[in-house]
Amino acid sequence: MAMNLGHQIGTISGKQIPTEFAAGEQPSSTTASPSAVWKSPAGNLRSNSPQENASPPMLTPPLTPNSAGEWSYLINLPMLRPDLSVACQAFATSSPLEMTEEEVAGTAEWTDGGRKDEKKGVSVFVMMPLDSVTNGNTVNRKKAMNASLHALKSAGVEGIMIDVWWGLVEREAPGAYNWGGYTELLDMAKKHGLKVQAVMSFHQCGGNVGDSCTVPLPKWVREEMEKDSDLAYTDQWGRRNYEYVSLGCDSLLVLKGRSPVQCYADFMRAFKDNFKHLLGDTIVEIQVGMGPAGELRYPSYPEENGIWKFPGIGAFQCYDKYMLSSLKAAAEAAGKPEWGSTGPTDAGHYNSWPEDTPFFKKDGGGWNSQYGEFFLSWYSQILIEHGERILSSASSVFEATGVKISVKVAGIHWHYRSQSHAAELTAGYYNTRFRDGYLPVAQMVARYGAVFNFTCIEMRDHEQPQDALCAPENLVRQVGLATKEAQVPLAGENALPRYDESAHEQILKASSLNIDGSSNDREMCAFTYLRMNPSLFQPDNWRRFVAFVKKMNEGKDSRRCLEQVAREAEHFVNVTEPFVQEAALALLP
Repeated sequence: MAMNLGHQIGTISGKQIPTEFAAGEQPSSTTASPSAVWKSPAGNLRSNSPQENASPPMLTPPLTPNSAGEWSYLINLPMLRPDLSVACQAFATSSPLEMTEEEVAGTAEWTDGGRKDEKKGVSVFVMMPLDSVTNGNTVNRKKAMNASLHALKSAGVEGIMIDVWWGLVEREAPGAYNWGGYTELLDMAKKHGLKVQAVMSFHQCGGNVGDSCTVPLPKWVREEMEKDSDLAYTDQWGRRNYEYVSLGCDSLLVLKGRSPVQCYADFMRAFKDNFKHLLGDTIVEIQVGMGPAGELRYPSYPEENGIWKFPGIGAFQCYDKYMLSSLKAAAEAAGKPEWGSTGPTDAGHYNSWPEDTPFFKKDGGGWNSQYGEFFLSWYSQILIEHGERILSSASSVFEATGVKISVKVAGIHWHYRSQSHAAELTAGYYNTRFRDGYLPVAQMVARYGAVFNFTCIEMRDHEQPQDALCAPENLVRQVGLATKEAQVPLAGENALPRYDESAHEQILKASSLNIDGSSNDREMCAFTYLRMNPSLFQPDNWRRFVAFVKKMNEGKDSRRCLEQVAREAEHFVNVTEPFVQEAALALLP
């Protein structure tokens, strides 16, 4: 996922940004001005001054409280309306009762008089909390889920995105699947009339930006990785990364007699068999996890244990024996066997800057040499081939089910305006000043009729630290052009939990795909909003969100401004109040 760090918010035209707090902290107010969140550094971001290196406050707390008390301030806010406070209260209820089916029935489509309009515009989905299903394979905070899904449906949201964790479902033994919590959660979505994007999450949760809980890989997979540590991604210093099984052994029978890709295919097949009655109707999309955070990339910028910090360039992950074996074969095939023993040894460290490294520097950097072209081509091609293998399996499994298949690509926007694009290169995207690294990915996705899902859609260039040469808007534009050329649908996500109108306006602009003056009727095929949490249901945030969803649904040809839609949204917020109040009754002692 693109960066979720507080210092990336930047100055947002003087608008207020809702402030979130770490667990246990007490807020002094419900909003904070941008200047209180981000102070432009007096000097260079790379200064060694302790004061200038101090990290700004994080905006995203853990989304999963350990007790009701951690979110109690949301319940007691005097400005919180009853219809919205129920969702916040439900999130903070540690052992809620399930709502009856009658209590959640009857939600009308958010259109005038409950009439369902002809489909147009960009459908909005909302990501569910990462811990929506517990370690005990039950729905977490069931009452909160019901109340929140009811509210989302009333707001005109098309559906929700759910992580289906490999580490939960097939946790104990190969082929022993427990779909318990997901069966209940998907039935709940169906009752509310919400569509579902189901993410086949073959990665570990925990250790990445925004991870609010821990879901390790299946127990039996970890046992095999302990026996053979080369199943884990490895950097040049021998550090192992256990977020995802190294793609170097994709086709090797290293997991209890199966290859990793076979395990992924079997998991998806079991999902299809168990939920075939929902496929194409409730479950409309399968996003196939392909790496850390579910993204098609290498784990080049791990935050766990402070290994990497924004805006470091990251590090290549090609030093397990399986990746090195592939590199050796590629070098021999190229007639350069001396290039096959190791990756670049002069590419700096995780937190280096491009110009501080011989490999990534602008003038005479190794990235722009014959060796650099060979290595980067191999490194990125191995990643694309990994995507090919998994997409091939997914397409075969879900053929004729009526669901879309999608692939998520990370929005690595820092150092984008440098010549080498170092942070993208270490992640596996061979994108430089002289080469388009996203077109090959888009073409691979297009071959399987899948959807290209991209992050950082809400970001503006001026919000980012200029010293790090960030350019998220240019990056989104490049991806838009690549997907257009490859004729593949483009979907988007925001990388930060943002509730301000500035972010909403940027999403609206980006989703219209007006990038080259000839986009005609092309728009993003869907947008997934990160993420459902108590802050979303605060009155001002909720009002802005409802207006945003309405505007997205209307499409780019709508002539109405956000302010006009906001006035209309206020009307519908009031109209739908009784629906959500039904859930409030279930919270009474």
